[in-house]
Amino acid sequence: MRLLATSIAAAALVFATGAATAIGTTAATVGQAAPAFTAKDAAGKTVSLADFKGKHVVLEWVNPGCPYVVKHYGSGNMQGTQREATAQGVVWLSINSTAADASDYRKPADMAGWMQQQKAAATTTLMDESGSIGRAYGARTTPHMYIIDPQGKLVYAGGIDDKPTTRQADIAGATNHVKVALAETLAGKPIGQPVTRPYGCAVKYSSM
Repeated sequence: MRLLATSIAAAALVFATGAATAIGTTAATVGQAAPAFTAKDAAGKTVSLADFKGKHVVLEWVNPGCPYVVKHYGSGNMQGTQREATAQGVVWLSINSTAADASDYRKPADMAGWMQQQKAAATTTLMDESGSIGRAYGARTTPHMYIIDPQGKLVYAGGIDDKPTTRQADIAGATNHVKVALAETLAGKPIGQPVTRPYGCAVKYSSM
């Protein structure tokens, strides 16, 4: 069973290479303006990036059906990172770009229920069934992380950490890139590693 689980996780693992052709768009570029967007959250409320002008914003791509997402939520690592960020006034937007016809798609109410069950500390969870937000940012994996500064500039894109496994035990020895990058940008310092390699399951985009 352990071998089977490891094989499944290995098959699901995707490393982003920076090539945007796989999702059919030009990915957002660190150092440039973050793409604007408007979407419904899991409660049906309309949310726009512009609503958070003047704040640091973290974008987290999420899919509960992904074992790499389960690693970070099952361990409490993602929630802890969320709480630490929001306690400092950072806005945290979890985004689900899974297509509605995908086998592990969750309806908004189900997505909201899962986040509540996980005791997530995200500001809100956005539904992006069309994939328009994900494609605009070039999000390729779950999780895939981005940080936007108060001026609306994208200042970080990449992985949550540097341990591309599904093993919760590996979190203890990992460098949490998001925590490090947030600490630097909140202190007014340049981010030492503004781009890192994300890992996880491929985002299941709509074919439209």
